[in-house]
Parts: sequence; C-alpha cells; structure tokens
Amino acid sequence: MKNKTKHLLLFVIINLTLFAQSQTLKELYTKQNFMIEMRDGVKLYTVVYSPKDILVQYPILITRTPYSSRPYETDKFRRFPTHLVEEKFIFVYQDVRGKYMSEGDFVNMRPYIPNKKDKEFDEASDAFDTIEWLINNIPNNNGNVGIYGISYPGFYSAMSLNDSHPALKAVSPQAPIADWFVGDDMHHNGAFALSLSYVFFSTFGVERLEPTTSRSTRIVDLTGDSYNYFLNIGPIKNVNKNYFHNSISFWNDFVQHGTYDEFWKSRNTLNHFNNVKPAVMTVGGWYDNEDLYGSLNTYKTIERKNRDAYNILVMGPWSHGGWARSDGSSFGDLEFESNTSQYYKNNLELKFFQYHLKGKGENKLAEITVFETGKNKWNYFDEWPPKNSELVNFYLGENSKLLNRKTNYKQSFTEYISNPANPVPYTSKSHQTRTMYNKTYMVEDQRFASSRPDVISFESDKLSEALTLAGQIEVELYLSTSGTDSDWIVKLIDVYPDVLDETNLEGVGMANYQMLVRGEIMRGKFRNSLEHPEPFIPNKATKVKFTLNDAHHTFLEGHKIMVQIQSSWFPLFDRNPQIFCDIYNADESDFMKATQRIYHSEEYPSKIVLRVLE
Repeated sequence: MKNKTKHLLLFVIINLTLFAQSQTLKELYTKQNFMIEMRDGVKLYTVVYSPKDILVQYPILITRTPYSSRPYETDKFRRFPTHLVEEKFIFVYQDVRGKYMSEGDFVNMRPYIPNKKDKEFDEASDAFDTIEWLINNIPNNNGNVGIYGISYPGFYSAMSLNDSHPALKAVSPQAPIADWFVGDDMHHNGAFALSLSYVFFSTFGVERLEPTTSRSTRIVDLTGDSYNYFLNIGPIKNVNKNYFHNSISFWNDFVQHGTYDEFWKSRNTLNHFNNVKPAVMTVGGWYDNEDLYGSLNTYKTIERKNRDAYNILVMGPWSHGGWARSDGSSFGDLEFESNTSQYYKNNLELKFFQYHLKGKGENKLAEITVFETGKNKWNYFDEWPPKNSELVNFYLGENSKLLNRKTNYKQSFTEYISNPANPVPYTSKSHQTRTMYNKTYMVEDQRFASSRPDVISFESDKLSEALTLAGQIEVELYLSTSGTDSDWIVKLIDVYPDVLDETNLEGVGMANYQMLVRGEIMRGKFRNSLEHPEPFIPNKATKVKFTLNDAHHTFLEGHKIMVQIQSSWFPLFDRNPQIFCDIYNADESDFMKATQRIYHSEEYPSKIVLRVLE
C-alpha cells in the first residue's frame, strides 16, 4: 500500500507540473510549424518553439523523432524538460522522414551513405539540411545548434555526427540504437528479442498511407500474460501466418535475414563516426534492457576513432530513458538514496548544453560519470574502463562452487535438460503482453530460477572484502549439447547475506536475495561467427566465448558472487529448437529436448572474467 500511495502521489504531482508548465510555456514561448525541404525535395514537418524575448539570441536544440512532434494544434504546447525551459533555448521537434506529418518513406535505422552525391540522402543529410534551414530562417538564433534524444531519437542524434553541419556544436545520443543484430533491442548475439519486437512492431511497423497526426492502430489484440501468449503463438513463422499476415514490412524483411548479413551490417552505426567534430555526451542506464549496448559502444567507438574529440559518457542506475521519466531514486527492489535523475539533469545535461551552446559556465565535466550500484554513489574517471582495474578469473567448479582457481578434477561437469516446450521464464513478475517486457527484471531476485532443474548455479564463498566491477564481463564456457544448436544464457548475480535485516519497497526481506547484476544470451550457432553459423557436434565439448555488457557494481563484504547458466529466457528471447536450422522458419516438430553439459575440469576450465577495480 505504501508503494501504491507513493506512485499515486507522483502521478498527481506530474500532472499538476505539466499543467503549470503548459501555462508558463505559452507566456515565454511562441510556436510555429514549418515544412522544411530536404535536398531531394521531400519536406519534413518541424515545430519551433522560440523564446518571446527577442532582445537575446538563443541556441537551437533539436529532437528528431519517429514518435511524433505532437501536439499538432497551434495553441497546444508539448512538455519540455523543466531544467532546459528555465535556461531558454529555441526548441525544435521534427517528425522524421516518412513518419506522422513529414513527407517521404520511412526506413528503419536508415543506413548511412558516405560520400553522398547530388540528391542522395540519409539521416545525417536530413539533420544537416534541417540545421541549414533553421539557422537561416529562425530569428534570434545565436548560430549554435544542439541535438539530443532518447532511444530512436538517440539514433537520429548519433547519426547527425556523420558529415555534421558546422553549426552543430553539441550532440547527446541518449540510449541510442547502435546494432540491431548484435546487442540492441531486437537481437543479442543473434538471439531474437521476441516480446519486445513483436509488441513494438505491431504498431510502429504499421504502414502509414499518407501524412497523419494519428498513431497507427495495433494490428493484434495483446491480452493476458506474456509467457503464455507467446508460448501459444508457437514457432516464429506463425506470427505472419496467424497474426501479422505479412502486413508489417520490416518484420517481413528481417525474418529473411537470419544471419549478420549486409541488411544488418548496413544499419550498424558503429561502422561510422570517423570524423566527429561536435562535443558529444552519450547517456545510458545500467538497467536499460533495450539499448545498453548502444550507449556503451557509441561512446567507445567515438573515443577509439576520434582521440581528440570532446567525448564523454554518463551511466546511471536507470532503465531505458529512466533519467527523463522517473526521479531515479529507486528501481525494482533497489533504492539509491538520492534523486539520481535530478542530479543528471542539473549537473550534467544542463551544464553540457550551457557551455557548448551558450559559452556559459566552465567545461569541467568528467570524461566518465558513472553510478556505482551496491554502494550507491557517483564516480568519476578519466577513461573507461578505469586505469586502476584488472581482469580477475572466477572458475566454475565441482559441487556448484565458484572458485578463484582452476579445478584439478580430470572429469567434471554439471548437466541439465533444456525443454523448449517448458522454457525458463526471464521474470517471476506478472508481465502483461502489451508492456513488451518487465523493466525491473534486470535487478530481480533470481531464486525463482534457481529452483528449476534446467538452471544451474555456481556460488562463491562469502566475500571477506568488497569487490567492485568496472567494465565488461567475459564468459568462456566449455559445453556440449545433445542437439546441434542451443542458446546459452549466463547471469552474474549478487547474493545477499542470509542474516540481512533489510526489506525491499514491498516490505519483503532481502536476506539471501539473488540480485541479477548482468545477464546475456548467446545463440550457440553464432559462437564463432555471426555471419556464418555452425552446428554443434552432438555431445562434443566445445568452447563458447562471449561478453556481457559493462557493469559498475560493488559486491559488498559478506555477499557472494553467483553465476547461473540456462538455455532459455522466455519470452524475452525466442525459443531455440535446439537443432541447427533457420529458426524464423522452423516448424513445431523441429523443437526438441536437449541434454546440456557445462564442463569445469582441468582440461575444460569454464570461467567468467570480471574487470575489478584495484
């Protein structure tokens, strides 16, 4: 009841704030709509909110979005971030090509075209042409432009860095999509993110026949709990057969591209960012199920290719876009003891745009600003991963132990049976189908999974001193399957002490809590190449290596480190039939049980490698 009251109060406060802000905005800003012509003649619908104070010149701050620049009524104003409203910018919102009121055709993650000729266009050129028009046609602008946005708008922000306009001085890609086959949204290491993709494209993928102010209508009825809904769908091929009926063009496209071919590679933004000139602040959340990969790797790629660029990274304890949509003081069963979102807005985002667009303040932001979960504090580094970090091996061992040394056993393995008809759920929480996924699964207590016979665990002794992660997590497993393909999910878990008196936000005790720190899936057939999948030789020990996204988390003294391994994570990811095949076109008869073995012997030393602060 306490938690429900808190959420109700927050809802009331937010709505009162929005009402008050709409009144203030009309007093301070004017609103104009334009159709800005791109180099190929297509016109993009653009809304400009300009400060009424015409005695001062202001920078332009743009968000390019496929999610609508509404409200379209001239007398209605959209919500702006309060900390930016008070600072005053010329706010610009634009419907991207092919969405809502803009002309043209929409292409998902439209590929970038280097060395464009004549009227060739991409998202980089659309950003360039928009900026060129704005600085020449919007009065009282100071000639400086910034672009920012979250998720898909984060992708459009990142793409503006390619062939950037000279007036573009500051860009903040926030939770940007980077690679839809390797690590963002739709696939992780080739495994298909079923519930997210299905729910998202059932509306977003609906074709727009002409410019419109209306959202697309969902083409399926999303009822009941997600686990049973997607289990009842059956194989992926049934989606088009019984639900989408070939009406979602992008779904039709990607099910024909089951490997990392040119279709996906051309949409990988990390292939670019070769000559970045604007200042960049990439922002992400440690608990972002959708684009954590994109945030981390956008920063890393720009840093690697542009050593002299102003390029900084901010990572907080947030879900997807949580810094803009919550106060960031808690997540799931965790509390962070401060308003982390407010800290970000006032001390990082505002100062970034103030300095680079207005020349106001000092340029003293750290290269790396990251929140350390476990200890609940902000840390600042000169590089990521930090210089004072080292790789530490933890080996899987006999009797479900996680060891700091190799085992000397000659023959040792742990075995389980994976059954696609009864996949391991990724969450114990009620997950309604329409919500895509349960956001808080990324810190959820894993005891619901530990109790299953198709999940195996390896646990360390109690830590005699705290251990702090700061960087990527590597997995090297020696395994076998009785099938010819399989998925391998590895979860790193913080096991709380058994004598803990703390309770979570619902009043449940946290003793023995198994908090998920990081988890990732590897589709086995892609273990050696995402481009050229290979079957397993049944029952043959095989090395499989992959990485889990970075973390900055402290396992406190008295806690334990646990590694869990399983072969399904449903319906977050689709089921693997466990035979080598094109899974998008697999039949029900292709799905079969498989005996899985994880080896932990002298010859086959399976391990997880953590980057630890010294």
